[in-house]
Amino acid sequence: MSEYETLSILLGSGADPDEVCIRDTLLTHAVGLAGDAHVQTNYPLNTASTAILLAYGADPRLPAIDGETPLQIAEYYHHEPIKRLLQRFLALTPAETPGSARDE
Repeated sequence: MSEYETLSILLGSGADPDEVCIRDTLLTHAVGLAGDAHVQTNYPLNTASTAILLAYGADPRLPAIDGETPLQIAEYYHHEPIKRLLQRFLALTPAETPGSARDE
């Protein structure tokens, strides 16, 4: 079973897509991991984890504990596919008072 299948099964079983682990939300972790993997190994840019999390309702505005948003992390890594994906979800998601992983 792939990590993407596992992620989908966990989220489909009710896991919180906005879960915070240590310092990151699942979404900020996924974006950072995809960017870092590309930088370190020249592995092709990948949006799979980000797309799965967004499909299961992860908040694209929710920052990590340090305040960085998923879009800021994608911009840092120059990860254009994830930037476009996040921008589309941001446009579809009504802006509310942004939450913070610090509040968790």
